[in-house]
Amino acid sequence: MKFLVTNNEGIFAPGVAAVVEVLQHFGQTYVVCPDQERSAISHAITLREPLKVTSVTLFGANVQAWAVNGTPADCVKLGIEVLVKEKPDIVISGMNIGPTLGRDVFYSGTMAAAAEAALYQIPAIAVSIDRLSLKDISFKEPKRLFYDVVEPLLTNQIPPGLFVNINLPYVTKEDCAGIAVTPLDLTVSRYQYVGLNDPYGQVYYWVKDSLRELSQFHEEGDFAKLKEGHVTVTPLEGKVSQKKHIRKFERFLKNILVHN
Repeated sequence: MKFLVTNNEGIFAPGVAAVVEVLQHFGQTYVVCPDQERSAISHAITLREPLKVTSVTLFGANVQAWAVNGTPADCVKLGIEVLVKEKPDIVISGMNIGPTLGRDVFYSGTMAAAAEAALYQIPAIAVSIDRLSLKDISFKEPKRLFYDVVEPLLTNQIPPGLFVNINLPYVTKEDCAGIAVTPLDLTVSRYQYVGLNDPYGQVYYWVKDSLRELSQFHEEGDFAKLKEGHVTVTPLEGKVSQKKHIRKFERFLKNILVHN
């Protein structure tokens, strides 16, 4: 099995090395990552400047790896179209420091990389850790949890066009509450703007992450289940058009702007 690994925190982020270490138990791994952090950049690609690709040897002689001065979506496109000579069987994005929950999927570069793979009909997994800082972090337990959840996903084969969002609680394997396959909780507004005054009285606005302060969740949503100590797994579909709505829209737009 051939894996393409990327992320949004940059190629030097320790979460990338953690993913590569786990995946080498299952097959050949290639790495194409941004050369620096590109968090919350969503599904942007680079249009108005050239992309520089640099070969790196961070993960051992058996892992080809490249750093790109672009976005996570750029990395997946370049990896699939140019750098990796054989089409990867699956794309893995992460491990991201900080969970990717609910509305985060619309902002996250980690998720955008997985969604980009789905556009190529390549299955993808985005994986994040419920930890907001690298300070004093150990990847030992996240790697154990990731191994246990990714193995059955690989064995049972994620359908092409589907991507999966995984959040790992920062607990030992023994203390994990289990795996919860759960929908996104889109009702929670995790990021909020707060106003700050500069010395001259001008108000500026900064995005505050209120994750640890949130208390109201849908009981079966990803926020609640991760808070309870579960590994959360959310399958997502990357189709742009929704077939079930096409006929409905055709009916009420049928005779608009029709000239006989």
